[in-house]
Amino acid sequence: MSQVNTQQMGRLVAAGNKDRLDDAIGILARLEALHIIDYDGGEDGFSLGTPNPKSESVGRDLVKARAAASIVGASGPDSPVPAAPVRDALESGRPSKIESLLADSARADDLENEISALSEEEFFLSMVAPLGINIELLGGFESLASFIGTVDSISEAREAATGGLIFEGKNGIVAIFVRSESAATTAASLEKAGFESIQVPEGEGSADRRLTEVRKAKGSLQGEKLDLDARIEGWKNANGQDLACGLEVLERDHDVLTAPVRVAVSEHAFLIDGWLVLERSQEVLEGLSEVCIFTEITPFEIESGGGGHGHSDHHHHQEMPPIAFQERSSSKPMELLTDAVGRPAYGRIDPTIFMFVTYPIFFGIMLGDMAYGLVTMALGLLLVSRSGTNEMLNLGGKFLMYIGVGTVVFGYLYAEFAGWEIFPHHAHNPAEALQILYPVIPEGSYHVWHASLPLGIELAFPFHRVVMVDDHGNLEHLILLTIYLGVIHVFLGLAIGFRDILLFGNGHGGFGLVCAFFEKGTWMVLLIGGFMFAYGFIGPDEAEGMMIHGAGIAISATVMLMWTLYRYHGVPFPINIGLAPIEAVGMMPTVISYVRLFAVGVVGVKIAETGNEMLFANISIEDPLMAAILVVGWLAVQFFAWGLGVFSPNIHAARLHFVEWMRQYYDSSGEAFAPFGMRSRYVEVD
Repeated sequence: MSQVNTQQMGRLVAAGNKDRLDDAIGILARLEALHIIDYDGGEDGFSLGTPNPKSESVGRDLVKARAAASIVGASGPDSPVPAAPVRDALESGRPSKIESLLADSARADDLENEISALSEEEFFLSMVAPLGINIELLGGFESLASFIGTVDSISEAREAATGGLIFEGKNGIVAIFVRSESAATTAASLEKAGFESIQVPEGEGSADRRLTEVRKAKGSLQGEKLDLDARIEGWKNANGQDLACGLEVLERDHDVLTAPVRVAVSEHAFLIDGWLVLERSQEVLEGLSEVCIFTEITPFEIESGGGGHGHSDHHHHQEMPPIAFQERSSSKPMELLTDAVGRPAYGRIDPTIFMFVTYPIFFGIMLGDMAYGLVTMALGLLLVSRSGTNEMLNLGGKFLMYIGVGTVVFGYLYAEFAGWEIFPHHAHNPAEALQILYPVIPEGSYHVWHASLPLGIELAFPFHRVVMVDDHGNLEHLILLTIYLGVIHVFLGLAIGFRDILLFGNGHGGFGLVCAFFEKGTWMVLLIGGFMFAYGFIGPDEAEGMMIHGAGIAISATVMLMWTLYRYHGVPFPINIGLAPIEAVGMMPTVISYVRLFAVGVVGVKIAETGNEMLFANISIEDPLMAAILVVGWLAVQFFAWGLGVFSPNIHAARLHFVEWMRQYYDSSGEAFAPFGMRSRYVEVD
């Protein structure tokens, strides 16, 4: 099927003798083809299945393995390993190793708590020890009130202790003893002195002696904890990868052994219900043929007017299958973007392949610097090389490589490198050496190639987006091109929406050509009319005729929009008279939003250019120290510009796709296809 569609799905119903349920589940786990629909208990004569008896022991081992993994934070091997050795280890010595790790970890936690308690006691003892008073004499009197703490003013504390006893230590520590009947007055006076009470240590005898004992005990516990930490670290180095592999196998086994609770069973039979990719129908049927008495796969068909998704209009609600992406290679990293929004509803256009083209282009237009593109590609390559079995990291690295390629391409078109112009129109710079990558520019010209196209489009190579010398610059041309890109991109989104409504409906019960025209075609007409009006108004004199025609088209589209709101969205017609023009005007900021493609890039260039002029241009070998400082400062500016360049253009490119483009057609109500099975990351499926 085309890459612009998700995979066609089918509904599987399989039944067999209850004693073959475990076999059927094992086959489905190995196939990894069925998205099981959990039984809800709503059918008479059926109930939920019961887990395999082995699941209890596997569950206990799994809990321990997860606890061990949380302690050591282990990661698995870079490539999957055979399952047999992992299972042998699980049945032999690994459980005892995990038990020893858990025991060491528990003891380490106890030691941490004990050390913390001793540290707190040590702190208070170190404060009261200079007072020279035994611990038991610091409180507990019947006729005396004691105040042990710190004060801001010793003199005021002495005044507060008038009529009592005061002992002074270091750092403002005092011990004041007064008769019980004077306690309230003393407390009020001490408050003025900035008194803060401290916790009185428990025990008897000299505070100095107790402090020595606490420090000795604390040192002993810290030594024991260091030994335990070293032992745990050694355990991680020796068994970390094996633990990650064993944990994966246990999770697989537990999923399989507990899967019967997702299936409907009667006294003698089982019934499995779920979705699968239709291309794998024959494979699944053959796999289940030996353990099932009945198997049937029905291709899913969307009901006319169902809209391809659930909706509040229950007359048109249809249970939809989960969404499975097409098998992809090059464009697969862009699925990260699609999943960030939500998968498309069944039958609707999958935007992944479109973003594979447009996202790097938009990003490249904004960042557009060969040096930053190469750094971005290098970072992506590093992530891919370090990803191992981590698919998400691998896809993220490839995504960075794609946007890096777009940045290099547009950096070449812009003739920019690290904020420098490769063809400088002012002072010389190091990037001039890259002129060897370009054809020779004719004498007196600013471009290798230049063309003036209809609608005021000016194309040139190199395309100087920031320089302006003798009126030879392309900044205004870039602004115009970004607006045109916005018109084309939004029109494409509307065209996709037209197709979806034509085939699957609008989610409100309407479908077909007429519905598609009023729901999306009206906006397409409005976009064309608005473009004609704007070009006629702003463009050259000979285009003034387009303004009248464009205004007429836009007004007629607005009138049709009134009917759309009334007929397909249930908005009362009197309200539509005011609402439709407001909605229509909203198309203008949608298109103008694409101007950010030029603005974000120009800001980034100016940051790098400023660093080049203020720092790099002043580097001189005559003052090595200052030269080193300027080089470090220049590199800091460059990395800041690159970091900002990767972060900000991604935000704006994502906004243009997720908001301005996708809202023209996208329905993100799709549920991700999650086939039941033994997914392999560290361990091969046995």
